[in-house]
Amino acid sequence: MLNRSTSRCCSILRVKEFVGLEEVTKLDFLVMLFAETLGTFLLVLIGCASCITWVAATPPTVVHIAFTFGLAVASLAQALGPISGCHVNPAVSFGLLVSGNCTFLKAVSYMVCQCCGAIAGSAVLKLIMPAAQKSYGLGATMLGPGVTIVQGIVMEAIITFLLVLVVHAVTDPKRTDTRGWAPLAIGLTISAAHMAAVPFTGSSMNPARTLGPAVIDGHFSNVWIYWVGPIAGGCTAGGVYRMGLRSNKDDDEASYDF
Repeated sequence: MLNRSTSRCCSILRVKEFVGLEEVTKLDFLVMLFAETLGTFLLVLIGCASCITWVAATPPTVVHIAFTFGLAVASLAQALGPISGCHVNPAVSFGLLVSGNCTFLKAVSYMVCQCCGAIAGSAVLKLIMPAAQKSYGLGATMLGPGVTIVQGIVMEAIITFLLVLVVHAVTDPKRTDTRGWAPLAIGLTISAAHMAAVPFTGSSMNPARTLGPAVIDGHFSNVWIYWVGPIAGGCTAGGVYRMGLRSNKDDDEASYDF
């Protein structure tokens, strides 16, 4: 009888830890939500600004776009990491949820704030763009010539898998060898993924980054691809890290804490 009662209590405790109601009702959680909104706002504004064509004959290069996004995320991770973990990406939040490093309510709340921040970033970018450049769009992601829907989903899943796997590795509190390297490692991962995938899909690896320009421009064609691919890749990475790559030391919540 005692064993059955203990087992029931443990199950209830695990459910509470997964849901995370106590965490999201704290006042400090509002600051974390603001950090996620601000971080995604800046990421989309700065990153998508690098995709704008100023001279028709010389559009921005893949390397230019890749390093802009990579350096932007590295900067944001350094500034906002200790506050919210600087997910700034629904795929990262859900990947950490799968690995047990983020509660359900926190992941959902983060996702809402990330999407709002991305839309606001795209809106401000459009507002401050010269009229002549607005015809070139806001850096929306789209499939490359000849790339099928399945190919696009697979590519987005792969590059997001890599990103979320690196996020888990460099923010694992049980690994001392990666301490202090999180912003650089994650930024370089994003840059590398962009160099490989921009011709394929525009290299979103972030559903919020795709949603922002789509909402402001009103073009939603194939936007779902940039949700299915990254979320699938992020969740797979979270599961793989939890099952086979996690250190055996005591658990703790992963974040960009240095």
